Amino acid sequence: MRRRPVIATAAGTTGESYGPAEWGLLVAIALMWGSSFLWIAEGVETFSPPVVTVSRLLLGALALGSVPRARRSLPRDEWPALVGLGLVWMTVPFLLFPIAQDRGVDSSIAGMINGGTPLFAAVVAAILLRRTPGARQIVGLVVGFGGVVLVTVPSASGEADGLGVVLLLVATALYGLAFNMAVPLVQRHGSLPVLFRAQLVAIAASLPFGVAGLSSSAWSWTGAGAMVLLGVFSTGLAHVAMTTLGSRVGATRGSLPIYFLPVVAVLLGVVVRDESVPVPSLFGMLLVLIGAWLASRRER
Repeated sequence: MRRRPVIATAAGTTGESYGPAEWGLLVAIALMWGSSFLWIAEGVETFSPPVVTVSRLLLGALALGSVPRARRSLPRDEWPALVGLGLVWMTVPFLLFPIAQDRGVDSSIAGMINGGTPLFAAVVAAILLRRTPGARQIVGLVVGFGGVVLVTVPSASGEADGLGVVLLLVATALYGLAFNMAVPLVQRHGSLPVLFRAQLVAIAASLPFGVAGLSSSAWSWTGAGAMVLLGVFSTGLAHVAMTTLGSRVGATRGSLPIYFLPVVAVLLGVVVRDESVPVPSLFGMLLVLIGAWLASRRER
């Protein structure tokens, strides 16, 4: 049997505008991933970055593995792609984000850089599918990213660790690649079995780093609680929702929830920490909504 390429993508199963199901998935993803930077920041207060990575992967895999469908067997010729997905989407970025935030990069800066994921996803999709997104999708992606910048810049500190920023850019580019790799796999086999195996690969690859990081970690119930939320929701359920959305509308339009992550982070700051929202951030939220609406429209 001919092996499928490890790096490949596919168009979504529908080119129509977002409907209630797609908007519902977008909101769920934004809420779960938008809070993840807070959980990471809380986790690295007591756990080393590799321990945070392995903890979220183990808890995410436990959450997915509890569903019998996730344990359904997959063809052997899919394993190269599954291994690649586990490394590109989870192992490397999940290590880079905690390391960057542990080096002092603000969660707001991390959220802003992560907001470039849809742009990277669109570029990779255009290369692999050999077609560019529609004009409305391109305008929507650019407008949405402009909104992300306006939302996050007012809350960012004046200094950011240069290496930490580079690590975040690498992780974001890998996310854009991974979304494209996940789409054809999920279309063929469904989200649960694909993600469960990708997470097992990521656990195996990152476990040695996690074990080495135990010596520089401490214990706190607050940090442990943050890991449970980060693992079950941000690593388990959010990935299922994200791959489901991507299989329906494609990697470019399926990555739109990323634009809402800093919006959720800002709103959480208002609700939980009684923070104020700068005027530029309010305007940025409006741009995010406009950009998402444009990019979610029917494809040509």
